[in-house]
Amino acid sequence: MKKIYNFSAGPSTLPVEVLEKAQKEMLDYKNSGMSVMEMSHRSSLYDEIHNEAKEDLMELMGLDEDYELLFLQGGGSTQFAMIPMNLLNKDDIASYLITGSWADKAYKEAKKFAKPEILASSKEDIYTYIPEIDESKMNEKSKFLYLCVNNTIYGTRISPEKIGKLNKPLVADISSNILSEKYDYNKFDLVFAGAQKNLGPAGVTIVALKKDLIKETREEIPTMLSYKTHADKNSLYNTPPCFAIYVTGLVAKWIKKMGGVEAMEEINKEKSKLLYDFIDNSSLYKNNVKLEDRSLMNIVFVTGDAELDAKFVKGAKEKGLENLKGHRTVGGMRASIYNAMPIEGVKALIDYMKDFERENR
Repeated sequence: MKKIYNFSAGPSTLPVEVLEKAQKEMLDYKNSGMSVMEMSHRSSLYDEIHNEAKEDLMELMGLDEDYELLFLQGGGSTQFAMIPMNLLNKDDIASYLITGSWADKAYKEAKKFAKPEILASSKEDIYTYIPEIDESKMNEKSKFLYLCVNNTIYGTRISPEKIGKLNKPLVADISSNILSEKYDYNKFDLVFAGAQKNLGPAGVTIVALKKDLIKETREEIPTMLSYKTHADKNSLYNTPPCFAIYVTGLVAKWIKKMGGVEAMEEINKEKSKLLYDFIDNSSLYKNNVKLEDRSLMNIVFVTGDAELDAKFVKGAKEKGLENLKGHRTVGGMRASIYNAMPIEGVKALIDYMKDFERENR
């Protein structure tokens, strides 16, 4: 089998151990004679898969009994609408910190249902930093502060330390750095994550929210877009993305086996430091993100020459280093080094970067 390192921002690399287990159980899960993809979502066998995945994720996130965890469909983009539909009335105000394309899209979607305000934005500098989060500038009637904690495209993140200083109700997109480092998720009213970046395959979206938010729901909210619908039925109101939940559950168990989120954070900081240190000491590559706002998951860099960037990406692919092309809106390169990316992959990338720099000075 061809060995590659997949640096895709999503769908992204998964732990080899998880893929091997899924492969082993593909045709016959626990002597059932069926694949997980075939079994009824109402069966006791699938119920065990579903509930274990939920319990493991809640444990890893450190969520207390005041929270409900849901498995939903529609990706993170559907949450841009579900959040204002469920948490706001048409005249309600919510504050949005615009740190990249996904936060901007969430803000624009919220405008269809309520009256969101922009607290601050770093758009004028192509989102190369996290703007100051000054809660005193929020409208006093604002229901919550919306954040995108990690910005996949631009390589920025809001650190756990910055989150810890906030006191307003928080709603956050944590798609690309969920379980990568220690955040206090109990500080948030609601968090969501499309699994395909750092947790599992595409098809399932994790939403964790305070139970108080789903005691009631407005009648005009479509049934499938109501959090209460799914909470009342343990995310089994309709057929869930069973196989995606199964694999996500395997990833959760893998993280626990590796030592939990604390161990993931230690490894991720080591991986990102290796790559950032090399870039910072290079005469060819440059990272334009403000030092304190750099992502641990998505590391962006450029040579300053678009043709050279394209040559770099082509050469990397030939070396088995896949999906290093930067997002079309910013160009350059991007290495997504999620939990499942082994440190050997980062070292292989750095070795290639050294060779490329030497050959293209």
